[in-house]
Amino acid sequence: MARLLVSSLLVLILLALTATPAGAAGPLRLGFLDDELSGPPATAAPWLQRATDVGADVVRVSSGWGSLAPMRPARPTDPDDPAYRWDDLDRAMRNAAGAGLTPLIALTGAPEWAQGPGRPASAQPGSWRPDAAAFGAFATALARRYDGSRPDPLRPGSTLPRARDFQPWNEPNLDVYLAPQWTRGRGGFANTGATLYRDLLNAFYLGIKAAQPQATVVSAGTAPFGDPQPGGRRTMPARFLRNVLCVSATGRRTCRHRVRFDAIAHHPYSVGAPTRSALNPDDVSIPDLARITGPVRDAVRLGQALPRGPKPLWITEISYDSSPPDPDGVPAARHARWVQQAIALLARQGASVITWYLIRDQAPKPSFGETNQSGMFLRDGTAKQAATAFGFPLAVTRTDPTTARVWLRAPAAGTVRIERRVAGRWVLAQTVRAQRHAVVERVVRRDGATALRARQAEATSLAWRLG
Repeated sequence: MARLLVSSLLVLILLALTATPAGAAGPLRLGFLDDELSGPPATAAPWLQRATDVGADVVRVSSGWGSLAPMRPARPTDPDDPAYRWDDLDRAMRNAAGAGLTPLIALTGAPEWAQGPGRPASAQPGSWRPDAAAFGAFATALARRYDGSRPDPLRPGSTLPRARDFQPWNEPNLDVYLAPQWTRGRGGFANTGATLYRDLLNAFYLGIKAAQPQATVVSAGTAPFGDPQPGGRRTMPARFLRNVLCVSATGRRTCRHRVRFDAIAHHPYSVGAPTRSALNPDDVSIPDLARITGPVRDAVRLGQALPRGPKPLWITEISYDSSPPDPDGVPAARHARWVQQAIALLARQGASVITWYLIRDQAPKPSFGETNQSGMFLRDGTAKQAATAFGFPLAVTRTDPTTARVWLRAPAAGTVRIERRVAGRWVLAQTVRAQRHAVVERVVRRDGATALRARQAEATSLAWRLG
């Protein structure tokens, strides 16, 4: 009897602790990275509409420094220098703004004229020792181009959309994007890639802030896996980040160089279910984000990361391929469950922005293995179960034999009904008021339920079966 009373008291405490106002921590922003959203307006429009239909807030607009500045500009900080080629990026910005989506401009790949000497034939174009000073000057031109005051060359009387979020480089812990990753010296291998990226990030930050002091500079999303030993073509992301930040695995300063950024990003792809951790201690899959956020907190504490203060976590690329259409993808129902489980696990570890790779499956050319089928929609626009999972994500964990913790993101402002399925019908478990795209967590009684779901107006989440 005493044990039962204690258990009941713990349930009441849990219910009380989770009864905070929904969305108090701010909305969880979701979005997509997909070239479909940046193409010609006539072909992009239906996909932009689908993105907003499933609750997207953000579009990650990828562009190449080399394609924007194929020739060295005479006035590198002036966006009107004739060497710049803005047309494709202008179009992507118009697309995003027209759909009500916030653009995150992500840059990578140096032009030929801004790469270091002695590039080996094995180095990918745009990756070899990029010129940090030139990148910083380009960043100023970029931020000026999209500061909200620049006349739109295609729309007289209008201005180009404003960009407030910028991301310098992509997966800089891989030599396909930044090389060399390692160089050999008398004392062994040095993580040259981390040094190169620190210089690029600092120069880009100062360049952006010179034109838009209130802009957000998000660090490049690191790839999830690297080589266990120094000297390879990939650096494990946690090791790479510590080297960029000049902090040790035990939280001590390892050099005096400082790094400037406003938010930290990572790409935590997982091999298997979202709950599966990376095998190597310095690799970082979905459950392992403390390996990223921990060194950042250490760097802030030590004064290595500037400006001082918390650094929000952004997940700027994540996905799973589905079956159909990919025969080797995750079966459709499991794929949908993994989508919402991944979003919940990332948000619970502090992610405030998550951009999914692809809204539309790629065509399997030349093969499924060389393309991605991770979209929320098939090629013909048919929605997968994952589209519902993305638009109204809900995940459930069991707290004890009688209760479960429900995590969800509200599609809109208003009342959310959390329901349980008992004896073949859905009955109300709890109601909660939420702001648009706010995260809600509640502990609910199971009371013989076989599944839980949430409803808000006309929207209904997928049911989460309890086992």
